[in-house]
Order: sequence, then C-alpha cells, then structure tokens
Amino acid sequence: MTSEGWGTPPVEPISQHYIVCGGNALAHRLVLELVEHYDVPVVVLVADRTRDHAPQIEQLAGVAAVVEYTSVTEEALRAVSIGTARGLALVEGSDQENIHAALSAQNHNPDIRIVFRMFNQRLGENIERLLRNGAALSGSATAAPAFASAALGRPNSVEVEGRYLHIAFDDDITSDRICVVADQIDRQDVGRIRLLPEQQGDSAEFVRLASEFGDDGPIRPGGVRREPASSADSEPAGESERAEESGELGELGESGGSEDSRGPEDSGDSGERPADGQGGKAALQVLRIEPREPIGWRRRLRWRLLDTMRFFTSARMRLVLLTALAAVLLAFGVLWYLNRNFGWTVYIALLDLAGAAQPDQLADISAGTGTGGFWQRVAQVVITICGITFAPVATAIAVEVLGSGRRGQPRNPGAGTREHVIVVGLGNVGTRVATQLHDMGVPVVCMERDPQARGIAAVRALGIPVVLGDGPFEQQLRRARLKHSRALVAVSGDDATNLEAALEARHGNPEVRVVVRLFEDDFASHFYRTLDNAASRSVSYLAAPAFAAALMGREVRGTLSVLRHVLLIAELKVEDGSGLIGLNRHDLEDPGGVRVIAVRFAHGGPLQWNFPDRTRRLAPGDQIVVAATRSGLARLNTTAVEAAE
Repeated sequence: MTSEGWGTPPVEPISQHYIVCGGNALAHRLVLELVEHYDVPVVVLVADRTRDHAPQIEQLAGVAAVVEYTSVTEEALRAVSIGTARGLALVEGSDQENIHAALSAQNHNPDIRIVFRMFNQRLGENIERLLRNGAALSGSATAAPAFASAALGRPNSVEVEGRYLHIAFDDDITSDRICVVADQIDRQDVGRIRLLPEQQGDSAEFVRLASEFGDDGPIRPGGVRREPASSADSEPAGESERAEESGELGELGESGGSEDSRGPEDSGDSGERPADGQGGKAALQVLRIEPREPIGWRRRLRWRLLDTMRFFTSARMRLVLLTALAAVLLAFGVLWYLNRNFGWTVYIALLDLAGAAQPDQLADISAGTGTGGFWQRVAQVVITICGITFAPVATAIAVEVLGSGRRGQPRNPGAGTREHVIVVGLGNVGTRVATQLHDMGVPVVCMERDPQARGIAAVRALGIPVVLGDGPFEQQLRRARLKHSRALVAVSGDDATNLEAALEARHGNPEVRVVVRLFEDDFASHFYRTLDNAASRSVSYLAAPAFAAALMGREVRGTLSVLRHVLLIAELKVEDGSGLIGLNRHDLEDPGGVRVIAVRFAHGGPLQWNFPDRTRRLAPGDQIVVAATRSGLARLNTTAVEAAE
C-alpha cells in the first residue's frame, strides 16, 4: 500500500450519503444500523480492507463503497466525497486523530453532521463547541452500565433529569411503571420476545368493536359482552383495577423473565401470541436515585481486619500472633479484675506493650506500699513479652504500606477481599466498568496481562487492587480471590480470551456469576445454553444505536438492555422547520418501535411523564422523551424528514 492509500472510490458521483471511518466492531455494527434501519447510502473508509471487520463490511448490502486509506487525511476525505455527504462518523483511532479528522471534515463541508468517538468525555464536550454540528460519544461509557448491572444481576439505568429509568422483570414490576417494554419473554424460546408491544387495557375490546362495526354497527341488548381473549390481548382483572387507580390503563405488565437470556437482533415486531399464562413481561420504571450496593459496616470492618492478615504469609506466624493476642487480652482482664479501674488498666497495659512498663520496686514491696500483687506482676510481664512480638510486625506493616505507595505499584487484593467483582481487561470498557462498580460501593479486583494498559493508572488512583501478569488464568484468578467473589466480568478485546476467563472462573467457583463480552450472536447463544447464571453483552451492539441516532441528529440519553435486545431512551426537541411539528402521540408512537414516555411543552416546566392527551400536536419548542427500538427510532427519523419535506 502506498502512503497515499488506495481502494475503490465510488464509481459514480455520490451525494447525501453517510461516511463511516473505521473497520472495527463498532464500525461494523454502525454500518448495519445505517443500511438496515435508516436505509441510507453509506461509504466506509478503512485502513486495511483485509483486516478486522473490513471484509464483512464490504459484503453488506447497501454499502455504496469501501475505500482504503492508511489514515483519515485530506485526500481520503475527498475520495469519499466529504463535500456532498450528510454525515460523518469517526469510530476508530485515538482521541487526537478523531479531533483532527473532525475539524478537517468541517472545513470541507461546514454543514455536515459529525459524530466522533472520544474516550475523554470532558475533552469531547469542549471539542463539540468548536464544531457547528457535532457530537462526541464514548462507546465504552455507553456500554459500561450494561456490563456493571449484568454483573450485579440487575438491569442498568439511564438518567433523565434526575430520574433513573430502568427495566424491571418478574415481581419487580410495580404499579408506578411507565410502560410495558417487552412481552412474550421465554428463556426456552428467546426469539418470541416482542419489544414495545401494543398497549392493551380494559378499553381494548371496545376499541376493537368500534373499529370492526363503525358508527352504524349494531348495539347488542344488555351491553357488549367481552369475549375471552389471549393473554397478549387482555389483562387479569386485578391488574386492570390497579391500572384505574394509578391512571395508567393499558400499560400494565405481568411477571417477566430473566436478565440472563440472549436473543436475536431486535426481533419483536412479529410472532404469534402465546396462550394464557405463557411468556412474561418487562416494564420501564423510574427510580428517584441510582440504586447502590450497600455493604454493612460490620462486614467492612471484618474485611479490614482480615485484610491486615495478608501481611502474614506464614501460618506459623499467624498462630504465634493469635496466641500472643489471646495472652494480652487475658492479662488485661487480670489487671482490670485486680484494680477495678478500666482507664488505669488501659494505660498501664499500653505502656507494657510499648516496653515502658513501671514495675513495683523491691523496697516498696517490703514496706507493703507496692501498687499490685503477684498476679498483677505476672500480667504485666506477659503483656511486655507479647509487646516484643507485636512491635516488629507493626513496623513491617507500616514499611510495606508506605513502600508500596512510593513505588507506585498496583495494590494486590488482600485476604479480606470478599463479595467482590473481578474485571478482566483494563481497556476502555474494563476501566469504565471497574470505575462504575467502585462508585456504586461494590468491591472490585481487576486483572490485566499488559502492564502498560491505560486503565491501570486510573483504577490504581481509586485504590482498586490489580492483578498483573501473563500467567495461566487459573493462577491469576486465584490471586484475585475467585472463591470469595460474587461475579466476573470479562471485557477484553478478544472473544476467545473472554470465554476462557469465564470458563476458568466457573471451574474454580461454580457459584460465581459470569458476564462476558462477545461480538458474535451465535457464539453468545451457545454460551447461554451451556452456562447458567451467566450474561453476555456486546459493546458494539449497545453503542452502535446511539452513534447512529446521533448521526441522524437525535440525542440518545442512554441504552437499556432488555435481555439481549437494546432499548434506546432518546430526547427530541421540536425546532422551527422540524418535521415533528403538528404530530401527536398517535402519529409518533408505533407498536414495536416507539413509545412516548415524557413531554415538556414550549412554555416551560418539568417533564410530564405519561402525558395523557394523545391528540395534542407538537409545536416549536416542545420536547419529548421516547423509548424506542433501533428500527423504531429510525422510522421516527424518517417520518420527521418526510413531514418536513
């Protein structure tokens, strides 16, 4: 390859297209999003057409061209017709390279929409101010909450103006939920799941009859008798009564399935309805605060005491120290019994431990003026001798702690580490996952084979233990105290390495929960069928919908995992000239695609959740928050564009 680069530029002049720069997994998923859900022409710029995901990208139907250049240079941008493109996505390369490419693209096309990947989110926000129409996103930050939540066995959450939206399953569904986001959940047949099913309630049968007979339809004597309906068309009576009390008719959910199932990509718009009692539901709910993982102070204190014992590598030494401690406590009890003065007893015991004891003088004993008797002298001698044992150990502990800090070495997990999560791989995603778990109060231990990994310094600054080395996983996991861990999250960049870590962890601790980063869906489905208490997530699968929506000008607040599927929480603002003007909830909502969950009108005020008026039309300045599937958000974008035209 020459330094100028080579490839297959578009044979015919192309315009109004979207450019994706990158050949990694995220680029692959993003191209799929654009060609399958948004149906737009895509030109892909890759560094090497024979490596990574470039060969698979080239085979995708809907890709206009794949152009090869070693880097995103001025010539490369001209080769992909940057001047006539509608959008540019930079999803590969370092932060510095993406910033330079974004600024160069804006010089060629001031009106182009630019979305670029940035690990440093604070820097990305500042760069956005330099662009006329740009957005900085972090794939690792988008996907990390799903991995952290999966490790804890719960769905992740998305913050919207101080409220945290999350997906509830089974008995966790409460009466104050926002809407049902999935039904027909079946672990044995995960392909039956339907996302954002059509809302049903007590009025559903009457609406059906009105649609069937029209205005001139017959009126049955004695009123309309409701016919039996399948579980997907009706609700239990108790659920309907609770709906009337809460004012949320038609958005009730029954008990749902599990977080640990994995299904196909964004299916759920089709499928037969199950018989009564089959399939569960999942609902979108609001929490006032982000849920944490509280750990009692008693357990923390116990772990701290046990952690201190890690300095004592010899079992014989531990026996000696425990014996000395028992002797000191017994001698202290003797002193207290003889003097009946707790404060004085503590004082004299501490002096004895430090080697500064004040023994009785022989003259005082002969005169009968000594401060104690025989047993007090024995107790003081015992405490003093035991103090000789404790002093060097305490000194060694202090030297070890201070010396490790000065050397800047990562802290190894101590013997007191319990109920922790092991994070394998300290790349972008692993660093984000470890940081988020630490912020939630969950003990974390990290494992990394590359001593130069960028995440080591970040987690060390938080005091998170790190196990370094390129040894066998069995040995490394033992150092990470696998037997006492609650979960393992394998998020390295290699599927085989992640799977190896998960299988080795399950072999060493059959009860540990494993969360694995896998790209291939078929690979992950086999993984689910083989292991229980396991979950799989794909970083590109979680992040690509957010990048695609941002490329179309939609602000995605976050993604929620509904089993293996993705639900997007997006915020749309109605601006002058927008195609959303004049649309109401009936126009916006689409079963299996879009559900409006909150509205804020132009006159201001807080978000109104589950706004009941479905006929009010949007006006400039209004703002809506929607829960949507990937295809649903794409259809909403198409509807808005068509309405504007």
